[in-house]
Amino acid sequence: MLVDIPLVYLSSLVKSRLVDETGDRLGRVDDLIVRLADHGYPPVTGLKARIGSREVFVPADRIVALEPGRAVLRSRKVDLGQFERREGEVLLGQDLLGHRLINVTGARLVRANDLVLGSVEGWWRVVGVETRFRSLLRSVLPGRLGRRSAVSPFLDWESVEPFVGHVPTARLRMPFGRLAKLHPAQIADLVEAASHEEGEEIIGTVGADREFEADVFEELDPEHQVEFLRERPDEQVARLLASMESDDAADLIAEFDQERRESVIRLLPPHQQRTLRTLLGFNPATAGGLMSPDFVSLPGTRTVGDALDALRRTALPEETVTTVLVVDAERRLSGVVSVVHLLKQRAEMLLDDAKSDPPLVLAPDQELAEVALQMSDYDLTVAPVAAGDGVPLGIVTVDDLLKMMIPDEWRRRLEALKSD
Repeated sequence: MLVDIPLVYLSSLVKSRLVDETGDRLGRVDDLIVRLADHGYPPVTGLKARIGSREVFVPADRIVALEPGRAVLRSRKVDLGQFERREGEVLLGQDLLGHRLINVTGARLVRANDLVLGSVEGWWRVVGVETRFRSLLRSVLPGRLGRRSAVSPFLDWESVEPFVGHVPTARLRMPFGRLAKLHPAQIADLVEAASHEEGEEIIGTVGADREFEADVFEELDPEHQVEFLRERPDEQVARLLASMESDDAADLIAEFDQERRESVIRLLPPHQQRTLRTLLGFNPATAGGLMSPDFVSLPGTRTVGDALDALRRTALPEETVTTVLVVDAERRLSGVVSVVHLLKQRAEMLLDDAKSDPPLVLAPDQELAEVALQMSDYDLTVAPVAAGDGVPLGIVTVDDLLKMMIPDEWRRRLEALKSD
């Protein structure tokens, strides 16, 4: 439903005239003040104005109208007490205009070339953001020429999230709720496209959910992983690694120098220490360096029903449990069975009867190019990695393989930098 409300650009109000209802000039509008909320359209709580040589605060209930080129007050009476910014207040011109914001709907960074104010049920609110380059013309055109522009289609405020870490005295924090709707890979794109300060603010926000933060770090490129962990205490790094998938954690910790790597690993639980040390022992450009040690394996004497129960209970990532590895009494790999095949069999059937020979078993020292070719030849999304004695060490999944094989220059995700 379209609603017709009075709209005005912020740029047409900043440095404009402050007048009373008769049109007599009282002073100048320096900025507009709002308080941001987790949702909805932020209400204008007042004006920062200059009357004579004094900076003063004009509360919103004194405002009769906001029009291009002027703000109209109910009377000439204005408290001439010196303006002081209060906790939680955001100055639209100083803190948001010209700064970047997150377009949550489009999962990209945009620049607030102008802000759109609307009168909603008698109260002025920030209702949108103008991101197009031509909106900059209003700020450079002289006087009235820059204020005559009618409001064009704009980005709805409820689809954006501003950065607030730079706002002095505001003590604000970017709310987690909106960002949580994005995929971790989209968050990683935003962090990589942002400045360091903006990236820190995004990372700090997703840190409200430790598992989600770990998912985001798994998607970051190594350069940005190290950038945002360099100053963190070892204890915080260890907590993050403990929430990450083992293969991703090993890739990340490998970026640290030997001394810090050891100090962080020693803070992890013993079983995770063993897993990471094992993975770090392989060349990262081989199947052993890429494999995930997280997989489901069962003896062939167990039943299809046992396998399905194990899959229901597991907390392992979905991409690692599409295939069950079947092992013999010596724990050597004897076969594989897909989840789809399991679902088609009787629950009492033994895995030895349901399994098939693995079409491909990788050696831990196989180079990734060879791994990619072989998995492509056999149309595999998962391939087991086994030691020389046949004991499975891990699995290589096609998504991890793609991440490793894609050239660095293809990783430049420009989507987060596009303007709306």
